[in-house]
Formats: sequence, structure tokens, C-alpha cells
Amino acid sequence: MAKAKTIFVCSSCGYESAKWLGKCPGCNEWNTFYEEKISKNSDSKSDKPKFIDPTPLNHVEGKETSRTSTGIGELDRVLGGGLVKGSLILVGGEPGIGKSTLILQICDKLKEEGKVLYVSGEESAEQVKLRADRLGIQNEDILFLGETDIDLIEEAIDKVNPKLVIIDSIQTMYSDEITSAAGSVSQVREITARIMRTCKSKAITTIIIGHVTKEGNIAGPRVLEHMVDTVLYIEGERYFSYRILRGVKNRFGSTNEIGMFEMQNEGMVEIINPSSVLISEREDNPAGSVIVASMEGTRPLLIELQALTTPSVFGMPRRTPNGIDYNRLTLLIAVLEKKAGLMLGNQDVYLNVVSGIKINEPAIDLGIILVAASSYKNVSIPKTTVVIGEVGLTGEVRRVNMIEKRLKEAEKLGFKKCIIPESNKKLLKETFKLDIIGVKDIAEAMKSVGLK
Repeated sequence: MAKAKTIFVCSSCGYESAKWLGKCPGCNEWNTFYEEKISKNSDSKSDKPKFIDPTPLNHVEGKETSRTSTGIGELDRVLGGGLVKGSLILVGGEPGIGKSTLILQICDKLKEEGKVLYVSGEESAEQVKLRADRLGIQNEDILFLGETDIDLIEEAIDKVNPKLVIIDSIQTMYSDEITSAAGSVSQVREITARIMRTCKSKAITTIIIGHVTKEGNIAGPRVLEHMVDTVLYIEGERYFSYRILRGVKNRFGSTNEIGMFEMQNEGMVEIINPSSVLISEREDNPAGSVIVASMEGTRPLLIELQALTTPSVFGMPRRTPNGIDYNRLTLLIAVLEKKAGLMLGNQDVYLNVVSGIKINEPAIDLGIILVAASSYKNVSIPKTTVVIGEVGLTGEVRRVNMIEKRLKEAEKLGFKKCIIPESNKKLLKETFKLDIIGVKDIAEAMKSVGLK
């Protein structure tokens, strides 16, 4: 096959060059050139596409989206109910996080739906078989193809006509029409476009596995995430067993849902009740520990926060958070110093979200304030207490959303007392067995748990 003519285009300013350049002459940016095919312009009228009249949107017959359950409840939750026929799904995550394991489990669960074509450019058939044996997978309909050439992959898809195609991973695939190496910007974009055309035309559901960069983004051009229908990230610390499946983009459902798994010998095991698991090891009641209620989509999560304050040896006190934003921690410590009178300017403050989970929700602000004060004063917060509330710069405790769901989760797990914003308490429509205390500012919150 003759190679198509290509040019190199600057991703910053659009400058075109016949060869690759390290520095763009147009905008002086470095390493911004990527390879692009030159589209063939034909003067023949017969080659030009025919004009199609636009169709009024009201005359288009709407069809309900047909979904296929993956057999994994947590994954179906994130997808919005299951796999959509003909959809293109991109799964990203750090090496060793469990991407290939989860995908292989999906292949096994779909044994009743038809053939599955597993295309791998990283592992041999023997390696994949070893993982399948470890997971206890015995499915005759899983067909393995160790190939990286997109032309041969398309031929295999035409011949097998599977119900599901797995590409592991997109960075290892290449096209002869592009001269750059596999994994480059141009290769990744071209491969994804061809896979999308093939599978959309044949209504084949396709799952693409993508590597991530140091910043945690999927490697390759940003347009890759725009081309696919759904983008899923598997998050978690490598040395913790818990994994979070988060939807970043979903054309067929909400992006607010998360799924929780635990990595075990038999694969990724879904966690039906995450809150009870996350706080299961909290037996004693030390100072510097508190339970907060966070929302991940429509799911409430009860999570333990731990804080440690120690006298600073150096002139500049350290602020070391694990699981929350650094700037958020320094802001809340400043509020605690100003509005509660705690002298933390000479104290190192360490904050940890137990189990390696990352939380960005502001409803845990009040928990951070109280757990830092608890460690500083060496006074324990009652073990059966849950803390909820956002804290403003003036020390006020602000209202949070979905308060009823948080309180129901706390009540279900046996907690007795809950500290919430006063504005939320006034708007409660349901009755709870919990002792609900409404607070207006951090001074009232500290008094309610015996810190003042």
C-alpha cells in the first residue's frame, strides 16, 4: 500500500512544514509539531459527495438506547445502565491499576452476548491466558489477536464480526499511512478515527485502553477524549487495594457516578457498600480522627479523616495533605487560626484521607477544621459523630446539597450524632433517629464536640 503524503503542523499556531521541526518558526514553541495526512482533492464531479437536504429535527424518530449489562453492577452504575451498542469507550489509568483485569472480567461476563475480539499490542496470548486462568475465566467466545497493524485489525473485525472489541492499548497501534512511531499524536488520532468508523458502521461496542501521562491524563492528543463516547478513569493508590472507577465523559449517562472495587486475587471485586468498608478499621477513638460524609455523584460515602499537628522544627511550618487539595488545607488552617484563635503558625499540619481516596468536595471542610483542632488540643471527637459542612473565609458554616442522603447513610451505619449547617437543619423534611446539631460557624461546631 502506497504511503499517503503527510505534512507537519504546529498544534499551537497551525504553522505547516514539510519536515518535523523542534521549534516552531511561527510561535517559537518547542515540540509542538505533529504529523498529519494530506487529504486528496479531486476535480472530478463524480467524486464529490451529493448534497443531502437537512432534516427537521421534529421529524426524526427517536429510538431508545439499547443497553447490555456488563454483569458488574458498579460498572453499570458508572456507564448509566450498561454498554450501549456501537459505543466507543476509553478506559485510562496508571500502570498496574487494574485496567486489563477489569476489561477481561467484562469479556467473561458477556459470554452470552456473542464473540469478543481481544486485540493486544502489549501482551502475548500466553500472558493473557495466565491472567484469565488466575481470574477463573473459561469462555470459548473470547478470541485473542496479538497485532498492532490497524489494517490487519480491521480485517479481523470484518471476518469475526464480534459484539465487543477490546484494544489494549491504543498507544501500541500504528498505521502504515503515518510515518511517525506508534503512540505519537498523529498515530493515536488516526487509529482512533479508523476504529470509530469501523465499529460505528457495524454497531460494534469497542473499549479502548489508554496509558496516562505523569499528570494523570490519557496520553495522546486531547481530541482523543472528544472523539469517543465515554471516558472512564480507574483511580487509586498502587499500594492500596481499593479502586475507584470514575466517569469523566459519558454521552449516554451521567458523569457524576463512581464505582468502587477492591483488587483481590480473583480480580476486581465490586464493593456494594463502600462506607462500611472505608470505616471498618476505625476501632478506637484517638485524637485527630473524625468521620465526614462526602457525595460522589448520587452516592454518599462516609470516610475517615486523620490529622496530626506537631511543633515545627524549621522556621516555615509544613502543610502536608494526602487526598485533598493543598491550597484548600492552607486556607482552612488560616480560618482556624483567625476565627478560633488556635496558634498553628508554629505547627506542622499533616492531613490524611484514609484508604487513599481523593476528595474535592467542599462539604468536608468542617471535618478538616475539627480534626485539626482535635489533634492540636489532643481531645478526641466522639466516635459516633459525623461532621458535614462547607466553611467560608469568615468562619461561617455554609449549606451543602443532598443532606438527606448523607444523614440516611450515617443512620444506616449506626452513628448517633451529626453536626450539620444550621441552614440545612431548617430545611430538613424527614425525621431521623440521629441527634442532629445545626451550627452557624466553626466556634459553635467546636463547642458541640467538646473542643471549646
